[in-house]
Amino acid sequence: MFYSLARAIFLSCIWFYQRFISPLTPPSCRYTPTCSAYAAEAIAKHGPWRGGRLALRRIGRCHPWGGQGYDPVP
Repeated sequence: MFYSLARAIFLSCIWFYQRFISPLTPPSCRYTPTCSAYAAEAIAKHGPWRGGRLALRRIGRCHPWGGQGYDPVP
């Protein structure tokens, strides 16, 4: 139960960001899919803990000196 609740909370936060915060900022993600879409897919596929770690690693790599291009969820 806690596992599915944590997943729902994380996905709700990502949904809120994608709908209300992201449109207010210029596009800046260097990867495809975007970091928020990657995070949502990783959490949906791997759960809140492993998916959350994957998302944090991806967000940490998304900077001007980091990588770019297609980077799917493993």
